Amino acid sequence: MPAIMEKDVKKGDRIAKRLARAGVASRREVERMIEAGRVSVNGRKLDSPALNVTDADDILVDGRPVAAAEPARLWRYHKPSGLVTSARDEKGRATVFDRLPPELPRVMSVGRLDLTSEGLLLLTNDGELKRKLELPSTGWVRKYRVRANGNASDQRLQPLRDGITVAGERFQPMSVDFDKQSGANVWLTIGLREGKNREIRRALEEVGLIVNRLIRVSYGPFQLGDLARGAVEEIRPKILRDQLGIKREPAARPTAGKPNGPRVRAQSGRNSPGVSLRGKKRGGR
Repeated sequence: MPAIMEKDVKKGDRIAKRLARAGVASRREVERMIEAGRVSVNGRKLDSPALNVTDADDILVDGRPVAAAEPARLWRYHKPSGLVTSARDEKGRATVFDRLPPELPRVMSVGRLDLTSEGLLLLTNDGELKRKLELPSTGWVRKYRVRANGNASDQRLQPLRDGITVAGERFQPMSVDFDKQSGANVWLTIGLREGKNREIRRALEEVGLIVNRLIRVSYGPFQLGDLARGAVEEIRPKILRDQLGIKREPAARPTAGKPNGPRVRAQSGRNSPGVSLRGKKRGGR
């Protein structure tokens, strides 16, 4: 096998970036995989992510060759309530990835939705794109329709608009619109620019409202629209180019060995792009 030469140190990409681009995992997850001894390059097990690799290097994860990075792709998925947004669940509960169509390539979720939350979940085959879309600095608003038990008033909701602290954790100001009061429940539309763990549920509980349904309806310019529950549609390349500046270029030359997992054509969203074209930072929320 080719050796890792000193002259290659400044060429190519960092190993974590390369594996993220190949859809193995996010950069942070790849770094944890390296620490666990699961990644080797040219027959040498890595103990540090401080390594650049090129197409000439043989990269193995858990003993299996890694496919070359494919063009970045993005899908809209209508997550039903009752699914865990993780690859595996220690409690044996069904996950989002258990229910995806078998023809999809290996994908990762952009952010998460709680077990009982539903609505728009973005999926991608590209760890770098996942990282970009999750960063608060991207400035994209995530918008939710929320049903909560209790009566709402501007006075009660104002702390959420100002920014609220719950159990010592500070939440950034949210946009909160009152939609309607329906019996014992209130419907709200809430927008966030960063999503901390159970943020909406915890913030509303702090002001005396108990969430009993939470639906994400948009993520930046990408909309849930009329996508059926459990359905998946690929966002067209033109939309990725317009919104993210991503061009669908041919995949790089494969590394030696077989690809790590199937690489097949996924469902396309020919009927509905699921996106607002009013600008990158406008989420319609």
